Amino acid sequence: MPSSRTDTCHRPEEMSSTRSSLYRAADDDGRASPPPLARSRKSLRSTDSPINFYIQRALETPGLISLAAGLVDEESLPCSAVAQACQAVLADPRRGPAALQYGSTQGLPRLREQVLDVFCRADAVSAGELHLSADDVILTTGSQQLLYLLAEALLDPGDIVITEAPSYFVFHSVLQSHGVEVVGVPIEEEGLSLPALQDLLEQLHRCGRLERLKLLYTVDYFQNPTGWTLSADRRPQLLELIQRYSRRHRILIVEDAAYRELRYEGPDLRSIKSYDHHNRFVVYTSTFSKPCAPGLKCGYALLPPDLRDAVLHLKGNHDFGSAHLMQHVVAELIDRGEYQRQVERLRPVYRHKRDVMLAELQACFGSEQGVRWSRPTGGLYVWLSFADRDTGPQGPLAQAAWAEGVLYVPGEFAYLPTSGERPPHQSCRLSFGVAREEQIREGVRRLHRAYRRTQAS
Repeated sequence: MPSSRTDTCHRPEEMSSTRSSLYRAADDDGRASPPPLARSRKSLRSTDSPINFYIQRALETPGLISLAAGLVDEESLPCSAVAQACQAVLADPRRGPAALQYGSTQGLPRLREQVLDVFCRADAVSAGELHLSADDVILTTGSQQLLYLLAEALLDPGDIVITEAPSYFVFHSVLQSHGVEVVGVPIEEEGLSLPALQDLLEQLHRCGRLERLKLLYTVDYFQNPTGWTLSADRRPQLLELIQRYSRRHRILIVEDAAYRELRYEGPDLRSIKSYDHHNRFVVYTSTFSKPCAPGLKCGYALLPPDLRDAVLHLKGNHDFGSAHLMQHVVAELIDRGEYQRQVERLRPVYRHKRDVMLAELQACFGSEQGVRWSRPTGGLYVWLSFADRDTGPQGPLAQAAWAEGVLYVPGEFAYLPTSGERPPHQSCRLSFGVAREEQIREGVRRLHRAYRRTQAS
């Protein structure tokens, strides 16, 4: 009786024939070409973030002014403070070897305690009020890794994620790689439109698709790309709305607070997480990159306990834990008070840069019809909109701006197309983070010249 293995395997002559057909094509030098690589469906859905192209262009083009990439002010980076923290850690006979050894997947316990304390102080709450502990904190390689891990832990192809429209386009790339449907809800100066969100939730319920909704993602402080902030009264209302529609399963809010500490005006608003009294509905994520130094590559999240272990299992498969030395350095910066001092130093620096950009926009575009821009009270971005200009990457304004020597991020990158339609393409994101004062002024002037050139044509 033939074995099952013989039935399911090719005979030697069949394998030889198959191999020869695959290698039938030849390279220019006469060698046989290899068969095509069989990539995963996920990798085929994954694309490079468009911002990488703009960063590369800026780095490789002398004289080009980039108002595109959301990089930080280089002259304000805390080199001396970080050097001293590194020296303190490595010179300690106990901490030095520990910092250079492997750490845990969840992260340095000392730093997780500090993260929890930073969060609770910002919201004037105790950990116990929100059923939080350091066990609910995970340290990640920047907040981007956390967003990816959340997608892996929660999303299957065909699931639905709600984002702001426009929204953080790098996370869009993550969502696309997971094969999910992304639905945008309009954002206003007061943040996410709650009536529009309720209409969408009700529509999903009526058509039987609510159970596919897994996440709502919001950058609620000085949003990337618009600079707008979710207002104080909308924060508890947003949570209540999501709780109300969590009927057969729990919908999670991912609160991306990456820019929270870069506040230049007004009071600090309570996080959405601070209203989640039983630590069930909100994932709070932030980073030490923007308020301290991106090179530290240290982010963190506060998670519901029934999600924490799933994320940790996936993170263990990624890296067994983020860079241990950097966690020790960040903890030392916090202990020394250098982290908070760095935040306080940065606020006036970025406030001044924002004011320079706003003043130059007013000087150049103030008399132009149909041109408007946001006035952020924190963060790194201004959202510039036109009534009659295509700002897309292949549009006339982008080409004219490139010819004038200035880069911006086309606004359509911050939307995902629906039903094959092109996303809104009459806005752009300007960043005042890395450019020096004179570059901001000249960059806006060059952009205005490009605007006038397209007007004349």
